[in-house]
Amino acid sequence: MVDAGGVENITQLPQELPQMMAAAADGLGSIAIDTTQLNMSVTDPTAWATAMNNLGMVPVGLPGQQLVSDSICVPGFDPSLNMMTGITPINPMIPGLGLVPPPPPTEVAVVKEIIHCKSCTLFPQNPNLPPPSTRERPPGCKTVFVGGLPENATEEIIQEVFEQCGDITAIRKSKKNFCHIRFAEEFMVDKAIYLSGYRMRLGSSTDKKDSGRLHVDFAQARDDFYEWECKQRMRAREERHRRKLEEDRLRPPSPPAIMHYSEHEAALLAEKLKDDSKFSEAITVLLSWIERGEVNRRSANQFYSMVQSANSHVRRLMNEKATHEQEMEEAKENFKNALTGILTQFEQIVAVFNASTRQKAWDHFSKAQRKNIDIWRKHSEELRNAQSEQLMGIRREEEMEMSDDENCDSPTKKMRVDESALAAQAYALKEENDSLRWQLDAYRNEVELLKQEKEQLFRTEENLTKDQQLQFLQQTMQGMQQQLLTIQEELNNKKSELEQAKEEQSHTQALLKVLQEQLKGTKELVETNGHSHEDSNEINVLTVALANQDRENNIEKRSQGLKSEKEALLIGIISTFLHVHPFGANIEYLWSYMQQLDSKISANEIEMLLMRLPRMFKQEFTGVGATLEKRWKLCAFEGIKTT
Repeated sequence: MVDAGGVENITQLPQELPQMMAAAADGLGSIAIDTTQLNMSVTDPTAWATAMNNLGMVPVGLPGQQLVSDSICVPGFDPSLNMMTGITPINPMIPGLGLVPPPPPTEVAVVKEIIHCKSCTLFPQNPNLPPPSTRERPPGCKTVFVGGLPENATEEIIQEVFEQCGDITAIRKSKKNFCHIRFAEEFMVDKAIYLSGYRMRLGSSTDKKDSGRLHVDFAQARDDFYEWECKQRMRAREERHRRKLEEDRLRPPSPPAIMHYSEHEAALLAEKLKDDSKFSEAITVLLSWIERGEVNRRSANQFYSMVQSANSHVRRLMNEKATHEQEMEEAKENFKNALTGILTQFEQIVAVFNASTRQKAWDHFSKAQRKNIDIWRKHSEELRNAQSEQLMGIRREEEMEMSDDENCDSPTKKMRVDESALAAQAYALKEENDSLRWQLDAYRNEVELLKQEKEQLFRTEENLTKDQQLQFLQQTMQGMQQQLLTIQEELNNKKSELEQAKEEQSHTQALLKVLQEQLKGTKELVETNGHSHEDSNEINVLTVALANQDRENNIEKRSQGLKSEKEALLIGIISTFLHVHPFGANIEYLWSYMQQLDSKISANEIEMLLMRLPRMFKQEFTGVGATLEKRWKLCAFEGIKTT
């Protein structure tokens, strides 16, 4: 019996202790202990095991509940692990396989139980302490580092403890208190990590050499990494093989092989060429044979018969094309009829909107209703116009096709216009009349819209004045651009004149120098020969006349602006054209006429040619302001009259 004095009074009953320990070892659970008389909670396994250890007794198996659920345990865990209540470790995290252990609930701390073995006992650490730390798990890890072993621990004891986690392939024990254990599978490492933090005691001894705190951690091993690399390479090979099979499956099938030429195969091919369903396959084989060079003197007749059979299919193909074209024409006609019906309904809808916008009905609608009706009307008009444009495009294409057909026909066929053609032309004219009527209605609607917008004053006077100012500025800008062009042309002319004047000046200076030298020579001759003063005056007059003649020659050279035969032809054509137009013509009108004769000529080239001949052509300005226009006139006859 145990009195109310607590655990300390157990030492006063040495005769009853063996009976209590025997009952605990047998697992009978029939120890008559009044828990209400104990100061220590029996449900605390750590405290109870510590108390029993201090007494030098084997810890008693305590009943308790399962603290870790089966949902977080590794499937297929070894059930022979001799734990007190059969608790399994948490689910491992295996790199490469993507298994991440779910963390235990933060509200409830995982409580470990005492583990009994034949040679030792493992006591868990205090649950209030943080869990032991581990390093980062290497890929394919199957080896663990076990530190903190008792000094008297042997390999047999270590194997006895850790073989409950799985099959052990190797144990490498050091002289110091640690070892490395390699397991057969990766998930067994997580079972071994579960034992980290346990305090190991050999037997029932209390010696320090027989106890130690285990520290289990992941270890890096070359063998593990090599096996992991082999698995990765194997998976990569499997993935490549799978992709290759998938590509082979998705690859289109190869065309059938072309058989070799023989008389028997040629006879079969001739029969296939006569069959419409097998013609495409047979013509491919025939083409391959001809390209291979199978045609010779012996097989020429046979190949000729096969080519003749291929030619017989031309008529069939043309008939098929004619039927398809007829179907296409029927489809076009159906589409055109449907489009005409749709356009008619659009016209009716637009008519409804136009009737709603008239004064009789418009005044009775609210402001929001008017806005919606206006939006709907504009949208329907846009759709109507788009449909009418599409229908007109179809009709234009038909007219172009009809004109092409008429051009292709011979003159004798053009004279034979049957009644069907006249009926089709009448129908086309009727449809064109309808389309023109619809366009007229659209224009009328637009006019009504403009009137309504003007009545409602959507645009203010400021906007109108801004538009007028903008138009005025645009006109002034155009005038300035024209003035700039004329100034640039005048500048170019002045530059050319300046260059010519410089050339004339240099020429005259050279001529003067020559004349002065001649004059000096003549003076010397006069002095030697004794001529009179009148002869010298005659020489001066001669030099002045030569200078004037040279200047006139330069003026004539400058007036000769023709450089090629093309310019002479252009001047003749322009003179004839302007002679027919006595009041002159602008450069655009003249250029449009000249472009029909020479498409590469430009208006600027024509204008520069006219400006180079001021005695033949002159430029006049007509109109005022925005209507200002430049016209060129032929003035050659006026020069002839004056002379």
